[in-house]
Amino acid sequence: MSQEIYPAEPEATRRDASEAESSRASRGWWDRNADEYQSDHGAFLGDDRFVWGPEGLDEAEAGLLGPAGSLRGLDVLEIGAGAAQCSRWLAAQGARPVALDLSHRQLQHALRIGGSDAPAVRLVEADAGVLPFRDGSFDLACSAYGAVPFVADPVQVFREVHRVLRPGGRWVFSVTHPVRWAFPDEPGPEGLSVAASYFDRTPYVEQDERGEAVYVEHHRTLGDRVRDVVAGGFRLVDLVEPEWPAWNHQEWGGWSPLRGNLIPGTAVFVCERG
Repeated sequence: MSQEIYPAEPEATRRDASEAESSRASRGWWDRNADEYQSDHGAFLGDDRFVWGPEGLDEAEAGLLGPAGSLRGLDVLEIGAGAAQCSRWLAAQGARPVALDLSHRQLQHALRIGGSDAPAVRLVEADAGVLPFRDGSFDLACSAYGAVPFVADPVQVFREVHRVLRPGGRWVFSVTHPVRWAFPDEPGPEGLSVAASYFDRTPYVEQDERGEAVYVEHHRTLGDRVRDVVAGGFRLVDLVEPEWPAWNHQEWGGWSPLRGNLIPGTAVFVCERG
């Protein structure tokens, strides 16, 4: 009888990770985990809903991309689109969205969910740091936890977004709130005590037995994020820290009602191109 050999659990550590290593790890992780991710979170995300984070802040209510009715006829780029739930919502508002993601498997889920009756959404498989579009192709760009937390050089991404946006275009993106990096990634009481320095920018890395990264997430402080936005050529219009709503009882990684009522879990940056 042959014995099945299973890969060892990745080792979690804090170490430097280059842009190339980060990109390679992200593509592999999302291709491997897309099925589980959509199974676990697909009901919360919906098929055509625009949610900015685990708190459940809905773009239909928040209006961070613009007032109700203002999206009709606009060209919109969604970066790190996953299964393109946000892009389908944008299409339903009359926008012309393009959903871009690094993961082939995530985009396969976009095709599965979209079906023949959904509003048309163009899907593009590409790296956010090298956008395959002409200058000034879009009126808006957005990203709900897509790409930005996983890249070693966010300014490069922002400059690419700046390049493909038209003058005055809005760029809105959400990331893990920087303060959460000081706390353990636990939803219960054990996640309420500071365990690391907020100022430690060393990337969080999960690596295999050969020491190769299979998951990378980069920590930036709030100040770092603001400086990155400015370096990318944008003006910061608003910084939204969603509060945990009473209706949301879910736990998602380190997010939970317990923690959400005490510390912010998400930061949404609203920016405009000069």
